Amino acid sequence: MKKLCKATLIVLLSFSFFGVQPIHATKPFKIPDSVASISKENTYPNASQDQPTLQPSKLAQELLDTSEVAIENPHLIKMLNESTISGTPLAVGYRATVFLGKWALGYESNETVANWEYKKINTNRADNRGGEQTTEMRYSQERQFRVKGDLTAKVPNAEDVRSMMMQKAMKKTSLPLAFETVVGAGTKRDQMYKIAAKKLGYLNAYAPAVNEKGKVTYGEVYLVLKGNKRKLVVKNVTSQGIGAWIPVQDHVTFSFQLSAQPR
Repeated sequence: MKKLCKATLIVLLSFSFFGVQPIHATKPFKIPDSVASISKENTYPNASQDQPTLQPSKLAQELLDTSEVAIENPHLIKMLNESTISGTPLAVGYRATVFLGKWALGYESNETVANWEYKKINTNRADNRGGEQTTEMRYSQERQFRVKGDLTAKVPNAEDVRSMMMQKAMKKTSLPLAFETVVGAGTKRDQMYKIAAKKLGYLNAYAPAVNEKGKVTYGEVYLVLKGNKRKLVVKNVTSQGIGAWIPVQDHVTFSFQLSAQPR
């Protein structure tokens, strides 16, 4: 009986320490084998779109903590970082309210999915119908192709919304995202694709993109000063659903097909 109780206790402790992951745990973002990075091969030097997290200053953090509405807009945080408020012991009875503007305060991501064949950017064709042996072909970008993404609807403060959406999408996917990316003419890869005798080979290349969906929150931001106390007050808060297509920078999806007849 003691052995049974001991075994049961061990099982219970095992579930406590190494329990099954909750059903809401997010799955890793899986990249298909057909998707390849061309960051080294791309003949067009795309600018890096790294989105470092802006750290609030001591004053900015103090003000952000006083707001009842979460604020994550990096441009607003930057403005607060560049601000100074001088305190004085003679400020008894001093009151002021400063309107800082209507801002896109934050973005909440609801769904992030990838379309690995967002835009077709190239087709290489090789004809081996007259051949008796297997031949090979490889990817070669025939012309420069510019891939653009954008918000799916017009919203106020669109640039701030784009920045916050891309930051959330990059964090969730760990992919290099940009609202515009270019694949340069003459970009090539060494990987070979075999074409059997009596066949035509088609190698299609696609630019992948991420579809980001969520909710953006807007509000009027006021800096309220009362004596030596200061705080941020957000009024007229509204929310709006928004989506965006954000291309994956320096990545290409390949689809190779054989055919007996021209297409």
